[in-house]
Amino acid sequence: MGNELTYREVVVGNERSASAEVDVFGCRPTTWRETGDELGDAVDDLDGKVGVVTGAASGIGRSLALAFAAEGVRLVLADIESDPLEAVASELRATGADVFAVTADVSDAGDVERIGIAADDVFGALHLACNNAGVGGGGLSWEIDLETWRWVLGVNLFGVIHGIHSFVPRIIASGGGHVINTASMAGLTSNPGMGPYNASKHAVVTISESLALELAMVHPEVGVTVLCPGWVRTQINRSDRNRPGVSAGEVGLGGESGSLSRMLDHLIETGMDPDDVAALVVDAIQTRKFAILTHPDWSDAVSARIDRLLVGELPEFRLPGTLTD
Repeated sequence: MGNELTYREVVVGNERSASAEVDVFGCRPTTWRETGDELGDAVDDLDGKVGVVTGAASGIGRSLALAFAAEGVRLVLADIESDPLEAVASELRATGADVFAVTADVSDAGDVERIGIAADDVFGALHLACNNAGVGGGGLSWEIDLETWRWVLGVNLFGVIHGIHSFVPRIIASGGGHVINTASMAGLTSNPGMGPYNASKHAVVTISESLALELAMVHPEVGVTVLCPGWVRTQINRSDRNRPGVSAGEVGLGGESGSLSRMLDHLIETGMDPDDVAALVVDAIQTRKFAILTHPDWSDAVSARIDRLLVGELPEFRLPGTLTD
């Protein structure tokens, strides 16, 4: 069978296939568990574990840091905004949390590797990795300048890729844990004016699916969750504050001005509390839940998109929480 590897039992999700033959594309895993008995044991109790959170200075990232600290997780927090990042780190240290802060741009692979190295050097292990940093940008797809495409994909997509590359081997070496990739409900729908953002988040969803299946085959001690938030009270609509060479307010979530921009601002400002999102993430880690869809009212839009694609029809413009829904 060449490089194909045969195992007596394969565990994918909660399903086992006895005496199955598995082609792992020439990969030779260092370990293989014949049963799923230990699946998830590494993160049942978060106390004392080591976690990384990117985009930790605000929004969902800050809430994840607070939630993990409350569970006793030792933290490496990263963000491109150094002052707000240090403010969050100081806030957590005041509660007795063990926190190390790293100013980093996740679109830079070297910066992300520095985050992993910090986990090694400061805490000697890594069990949880939240690839959470994200930015928004868009407009009409043919009018968006290439630098906007590169910026959004660099942070939202390559930030996750860099995190997987740097953090997953460390989690495996630490005996297991969990990876959380922040996508979006925009990764399950395709609305206009958000081409770069949609593309990046769709990519994060499918990468997370691939990663979860790969780890289930060769390292089931590492779980994966993809987080797909709807409207959440964050600063995603103010992402341009961190874009090199762009003045604040120049580029919004959809690159729009006027009524659409104001509508998006309202939806975000009245959205879900990020602390509630973080609670869902903690539960997903402890229960090994793969996908978190924070807003059940978006489910119809997701289903409708797939149904229309299956019969060759153009998906509808459906933006939950607005008159288009």
